[in-house]
Amino acid sequence: MGILDKIFKGNNETKSTEKRSQTPWNELKTELEIQQVKEESKEKVIVIFKHSTRCGISKMAKRQFESEYNYSEEQVKLYYLDLIANREVSTKVAEVFGVFHESPQMIVIKDGNVVYHTSHNHISAEKIGEFVS
Repeated sequence: MGILDKIFKGNNETKSTEKRSQTPWNELKTELEIQQVKEESKEKVIVIFKHSTRCGISKMAKRQFESEYNYSEEQVKLYYLDLIANREVSTKVAEVFGVFHESPQMIVIKDGNVVYHTSHNHISAEKIGEFVS
């Protein structure tokens, strides 16, 4: 295992892989789904995680987020937005919710409005708990 593997994968790759596979991601792939997200946020907290698959910082933020994430699907619906494959959707999310585009980025939506957003090393799944009833 090289030094970069140790930094990006950690020493306990099996445990983190298991945790990631349990993270209930829903892909956000079309502009039409954005209105659905807004409506769903009236029933439960929605989180959009914008991720660049080409960026090491984004990969680290996603891995950390997944290791912290511990909410049920009844509490939070979690969306994953691949910025490379769906750039136009990311642009539309920024426009609809009035949030400047960043990557990686976490956007928390409740009752149709953004209640919190952050990016890079400030992303924390624990923060979502402040918005869960």
